[in-house]
Amino acid sequence: MTEAGLQAPARRARSFHLRVFGCQMNFYDGELIRAAFRRRGYAEAERPEQASVVLFHTCAVREHAEERVHSLLGELKRHKRARPDLVVGVVGCMAEREGRALFEREPHVDLVCGTRHFQALPDQVERVLGGEERVLLLGEAPAPVDQPVRDLCGRAPGYSAHVAVMRGCDLNCSFCIVPRTRGRVQSRPPAEIVDECRRLADGGVTEISLLGQTIDAYGADLGRPQLGRLLDLLAEVPGLLRVKLITLHPAYVDRSLAAAMARSPQFLRFLPLPLQSGSDAVLKRMRRGYTVDAYRRRADLLREHMPDLELCSDWIVGFPGESAADFAASEAALRALGFLQSFVFQYSPRPGTAAYALADDVPPAVKAARNQRLLAVQHAVARERTPRMLGRDARVLLEGPAEDAPGHWHGRTGNGHRVLVPERRGCAPGQVHALALAAYDGKALVGQWRG
Repeated sequence: MTEAGLQAPARRARSFHLRVFGCQMNFYDGELIRAAFRRRGYAEAERPEQASVVLFHTCAVREHAEERVHSLLGELKRHKRARPDLVVGVVGCMAEREGRALFEREPHVDLVCGTRHFQALPDQVERVLGGEERVLLLGEAPAPVDQPVRDLCGRAPGYSAHVAVMRGCDLNCSFCIVPRTRGRVQSRPPAEIVDECRRLADGGVTEISLLGQTIDAYGADLGRPQLGRLLDLLAEVPGLLRVKLITLHPAYVDRSLAAAMARSPQFLRFLPLPLQSGSDAVLKRMRRGYTVDAYRRRADLLREHMPDLELCSDWIVGFPGESAADFAASEAALRALGFLQSFVFQYSPRPGTAAYALADDVPPAVKAARNQRLLAVQHAVARERTPRMLGRDARVLLEGPAEDAPGHWHGRTGNGHRVLVPERRGCAPGQVHALALAAYDGKALVGQWRG
């Protein structure tokens, strides 16, 4: 933000600037926030100095994400002094976690809004403009976050879209702040989800990611888990070619769900099923609710129904009490379970979680080394798994031109492997084509056009 920006009058009349941090659910919520303001006639400003309302939609999973928001809020102080009518708001998980303390640390913040009040944000801005010095809105809302018919004007055009099927989490993993910041599970009715997906497909969307903190628990609060039924219903949506699930918990995987995934013509057989650690002792301290052997049985069940299934895992390294032997067990589990992809995070103590009471006793340098080591093991495992696809035909969904391979497009097979294919006339993002998988360059498969 520049000094010149302090004097720039353009687009300040009923305009908002939204900066989103964190997970896919946060970016989906960002679309809901954009739609809410656009319905009220607000224009979206590209830069904060152009806007009359500046909002940060935040993440609380790691301390670094919160400190980044505090840094950006600090940059806005002089803008607030120059323009006292500028409305500054903090929204989402960090707002829910810090609450009123945000006003104490950042006195120039006008609005703190939690995770279940997005639809009310324009009204809260009006309260600030009407003279209320500070507006705090946390906890449960009188109405669900997701309206029966979603206004799609807040999403950017494109072949891929996100759809939330549920909110919150009923589990209590010791390291996780989500149950506190997002509340308990609230599942959307299946008919609302199917309608939203149908309208997106009618608008040209061919790939939809269904979102939930523990998406395989979808529907449990409505009487029984219903994710399998939802997949069956989505199979009837014309034009919807691929359905992704984000994210699952091993405890909710059963034979019925595996069978529904297997019969779905759209389900992406690349499944995020986080293990978190290969040590039973660490898993117990994490309160994950399973052992490594129990996880393996769930993975075997899924692969029994879908032999071509690929799995993706999250891992936390340096969790309190993690010994060298515990970490070695994670390396062994990664190899034995054959994950295609992993996301590795160094443990970050979060106030408000059960693990916060544990000693953060793994030195930062050890955490960093374990992070790099586990990523190296994952890269080696992926390089072993991917060539097994050679010689097959695969239906590949094109994502766009490949920046790392000029003259090629890239896409994904139906089980998540990246494919490069020579560009040809008529290529468009979101198309699905049958390709012959002819080569592997060490990073991606190389496909050949059929016909």
